[in-house]
Amino acid sequence: MKRVGTSLGRARAPFLLGLWLLLGGSALAAPLSDALRARRPAGGEWFGVYLVDKKVGWYFTDLTLVPGTPGHARYSAELVFKAKAGQAVVDRQHREERVYEARPGGRLLSFVFEDKGDGGTQTLFGKATPTGIEVLRRRPGHADEKLTLPPSTETVEDADQVRVSLLRNAPVSGMVLDAMDLVPAKVTTSPGGSERRSVNGVPVTLHRATTISEKDKVPGVSVVTERGDILETAFGGNSAFRAEPKSVAQRLDRVEIFGLARLVLPKPLPDGALGVGGELTLLVEGLEPQFHRSPERQSYRALDGGRVEVAIRANPPAASQLGTRPLSAPDGGDYLKATLAVESEAPEIVAKARQIAGAETDAYAAAKKVVAWVGAHMKKEYGASADRATDVLRQMRGDCTEHALLSVALLRALGIPARRVDGVVYVHSADAVPALYWHEWVEAYVGSTWTQLDPTLNQSVADATHLALGEESQADIMTLLGKLKVLDVRSSR
Repeated sequence: MKRVGTSLGRARAPFLLGLWLLLGGSALAAPLSDALRARRPAGGEWFGVYLVDKKVGWYFTDLTLVPGTPGHARYSAELVFKAKAGQAVVDRQHREERVYEARPGGRLLSFVFEDKGDGGTQTLFGKATPTGIEVLRRRPGHADEKLTLPPSTETVEDADQVRVSLLRNAPVSGMVLDAMDLVPAKVTTSPGGSERRSVNGVPVTLHRATTISEKDKVPGVSVVTERGDILETAFGGNSAFRAEPKSVAQRLDRVEIFGLARLVLPKPLPDGALGVGGELTLLVEGLEPQFHRSPERQSYRALDGGRVEVAIRANPPAASQLGTRPLSAPDGGDYLKATLAVESEAPEIVAKARQIAGAETDAYAAAKKVVAWVGAHMKKEYGASADRATDVLRQMRGDCTEHALLSVALLRALGIPARRVDGVVYVHSADAVPALYWHEWVEAYVGSTWTQLDPTLNQSVADATHLALGEESQADIMTLLGKLKVLDVRSSR
């Protein structure tokens, strides 16, 4: 249920870092990169971070030549996200620095990515070598880890695609290294025309540029003045970075994220919605086709006026669909791979998975054992967040995101393809208002089908109030905030 809170931090951070390459400085002469020649505010830029018109954080970014190091440029960025979630406070801080060659097409030389607060503390130090990127990963309570990444094709132009695109009046593309999972994603920025607008009573010409990452698929539309000031970057119509003086940017609203994000139901749940074999039909609006997923459980019927009828069924997999672990990931997917977050190859994760499963070879039976163990042994505590499975295993407390992350890591360690599912679920709240809240649970491939389980609610069959919208913390589901509405709720029977 922290999905909204962490999507601007943990789950949203990869998406924003691809789009936050909106930087500043004065015009400089060749042979410097266009990223450094483009006009921008001296001293960097400050933005308020808004979610559904509520300020939940601030963001700072800058791009400059490195003093005393000829031919090098430094990109700096810092994000702070802070909001209430129930009785807890989500407080996340991200800082990064990337150093490039300053020439046109200058390559990425080194980086430092640092996270603190909600999600845990981690620092990644990277340095380019002739054969790749050597990374040192440092976390409290863990021995330092060394990783080797393939060579990066990221260039200094990727540090300011918006201004480079406007300067050239042409699209700019590059592979940008994600600061959370260290996986490069293609990011493209295209110029989008100009317009005259009154800003503080003064008519000015404004230019637009649209940036999109193939990983997160959420367009960021930037509005830039002729002097190179970025006034705003809007994401999906419900969140934005808005240029503000530092003192204003750092002054945040008191936002209660649960109340801001929940989907209020027009009436109480019908009988038959809960439990194994339950069924539920939701009439919704604002659910675009790209969010229609999980055909094993959810079916869709388009109606007039942009409305969609979603029927959800909560049935266990049939015996004919079950298989023996280890299994191959379907469609050549990544759902057996270890990552920086899903550390399924870490010795402590492997040992715990084997202890939980024992001699059980049936994939579904083993998956149920994992979910039951996580649900029974983890303390449900909002605000005790961790972004990495080994940290979750060590602290054994957290909310739905920690339950799902540890479960997926344990399942993959057993040779069971698994992924985290993002969506909404019915929760009986303290104010007794029937509503669906943002949530994360688990989907496991147990033979020839995917099946959904919820370790937080200790359900071996996720009930029919689980409306799946995305997976693996994908950022684009954030565009549904303020748009997705439930118009009716009824039994499918």
